[in-house]
Amino acid sequence: MDTILILERLDRLEKLLIGSKEVLTFDEASDYTGISRSYLYKLTASGKIPHSKPNGKMVFFDKKKLVDWLLQHKREPRMEIKDNAQAGNLANKHT
Repeated sequence: MDTILILERLDRLEKLLIGSKEVLTFDEASDYTGISRSYLYKLTASGKIPHSKPNGKMVFFDKKKLVDWLLQHKREPRMEIKDNAQAGNLANKHT
């Protein structure tokens, strides 16, 4: 089998394994989020990202909390904002 195909298959399998875990290691969290290891280290050191250090050394991430953190400060699409504003204006005219 071609080396590239083997590496691609391993990559897909690794993503499947990470997808089923509830708690991620530091490296898995970096791979899962796409955040570089150096930036993830800065985020954990400054306490800006939810994580735990049960033994004082290794860092772990609750995947649900990590996803919630990633999705904070959501931005609505411009069309949705426009539609909501128009709907609000129509509601105000009828009161």
